[in-house]
Amino acid sequence: MSLDTLVTNVAAKLMAATSATSAQVSQDVLADLVASFGVDFSFLRYNDHSIRATVLVAEWPPRPDVPDPDPLGVVYFDGADPIFAAAENAKEPVFFSPEPAPDDAEDYQRRVQEASGVTLPSLASVPLLSGEITTGCLGFIKIGIKDWTPEETNALKAIASLFAQVQARVVAEDQLRYLAEHDDLTGLYNRRALLAHIDERLRPEEAGPVSVLFLDLDRLKAINDYLGHHAGDWFIQAFAERLREETGDGDVIARLGGDEFVIVPAGSVDADAAEALAHRLQDALRDRVTIGGETLTRTVSAGVALGVPGRDTTSDLLRRADQAVLNAKNAGGNKIAVFTDEMSLRSEFRNDIELHLQNVIDTGSLILHYLPEVDMRTGEILATEALVRWQHPTRGLLLPDSFIHVAESINLAGELGRWVMRTACEEFSRWQASGIAEDAVIRINVSPVQLVADGFVQSVAETIAEFGLDGKSVCLEITESVVVQDIETTRITLAGLKEVGVRIAIDDFGTGYSVLTHLKSLPVDTLKIDKGFVLELGTNPEDLAIVRAIIALAEAFNLELVAEGVESPTAAMTLLQHGCHRAQGFLLSRPIPSDAMAELFAKRVIPVDFSVPIRT
Repeated sequence: MSLDTLVTNVAAKLMAATSATSAQVSQDVLADLVASFGVDFSFLRYNDHSIRATVLVAEWPPRPDVPDPDPLGVVYFDGADPIFAAAENAKEPVFFSPEPAPDDAEDYQRRVQEASGVTLPSLASVPLLSGEITTGCLGFIKIGIKDWTPEETNALKAIASLFAQVQARVVAEDQLRYLAEHDDLTGLYNRRALLAHIDERLRPEEAGPVSVLFLDLDRLKAINDYLGHHAGDWFIQAFAERLREETGDGDVIARLGGDEFVIVPAGSVDADAAEALAHRLQDALRDRVTIGGETLTRTVSAGVALGVPGRDTTSDLLRRADQAVLNAKNAGGNKIAVFTDEMSLRSEFRNDIELHLQNVIDTGSLILHYLPEVDMRTGEILATEALVRWQHPTRGLLLPDSFIHVAESINLAGELGRWVMRTACEEFSRWQASGIAEDAVIRINVSPVQLVADGFVQSVAETIAEFGLDGKSVCLEITESVVVQDIETTRITLAGLKEVGVRIAIDDFGTGYSVLTHLKSLPVDTLKIDKGFVLELGTNPEDLAIVRAIIALAEAFNLELVAEGVESPTAAMTLLQHGCHRAQGFLLSRPIPSDAMAELFAKRVIPVDFSVPIRT
């Protein structure tokens, strides 16, 4: 084969090489070169100038029984023998022949071999160049003398140039792959690489279980808000470095974005071992970090989930881990939660609620039930509280606790509250128009979102006017915790509501006494004793002490007082004995539909006999 044909064939093979196939293609080409040039060995090495070393890429023929680690795999230039040392910065081919070289080289080699039993090799090293940088070398070894002709030397340079082009292409492909699979900020794997890794781990033939740890930094926003996003980025980088330090070589660490990280431990790891790893990481990550003169620390929440190869999918496994970490954060943060089927059911339920809640408001699946408020001395019905319900097509009648928090999280609380107010006022107006409930009060709960919303007072005024109600027959209930969240806004809103003429009640009163300092300055008409102090009244002396204090407080401020959660005759009698006669609770009546409430208003009273439980 001519040298031109050889170069052409090498070019054709190397042009088809990719990052994935370059090592094997290079080995095939080396085999051709060994045969064509009549040498015994050939090798291809790339330079890593960052560590000043030459790295073996391919060789022919392959050495048998190569030790691990391979002593020729990575050779550092410092202290290397001449053939390796020359590869660092050489710009032209370098040849090494046995010295001295007598006129009769073959006779010299024969005499050396006879004397020592060793035939000296001839070596050639041809540099791979990228501009002025030596990126590697193409090497040849001949046992004995090898004279390289000028034509062969030119062919070697051309072939080395082809190898250099492949090397540049491989580096570019590797760099693109790295960028595609790694997070820019931390250098950890990104979501794409994580998904591919878990896909591999969950193949049916792989061993299981496969564990996933989902980590979420608690309150990183405080660092971003106080020190800026640059400091937040530094903290995330420090966090990532600690993850590297605390995990094993085979563990996969990925950053999903923001302050979310996922770790997939190598090998089969059960739930207990994964949870133990989460605790260890949690402890290590709690150590302080100094950034810009500030010493900072953040806690971390962790969720643990397990997948079974051949059964679970990657999305299943990550979704479970995500649910677990969300459960940990909802528990206050700095917690570790292991996924359970119960979590899945709760998540499924919440997703169902979130997806369909808007439709429910628009299409009329919401209804109101009413909880009567009774004078326990006479059984007279004094008021009723409107309570929203959702008639779910598959889950039955849902209570507010099932969907109010979801409504708040997706900004539907205001719309839901407006529906409740309009519907309650409309039904109450209809009752009064029919001659019932004329002296009663309709109580309507107001959410924190409504209370601070622009135009709320005007909306209340318009609703009352639309249905022709006397403002004094409408009482808006706000919880004690809402009052103190933004006391100035609350004070302004309540003052506006009083101008409209409606009544104001503080619901769940006594849960913190946090509103006491403001009670004198707030235009409040009614206090409703939280049911937590009423349920065991008569048997719990501490509850009695709190209830007596609230009764005294109401008397001092000349406020109406209503007890919630009256469920036993003992509690009812205790309240009456201490001067609280208005009450709600299952002992008197459960929440009932609109038609049933109208019937009760028509009767005007609920018979009371506290010697036996009352049922309606």
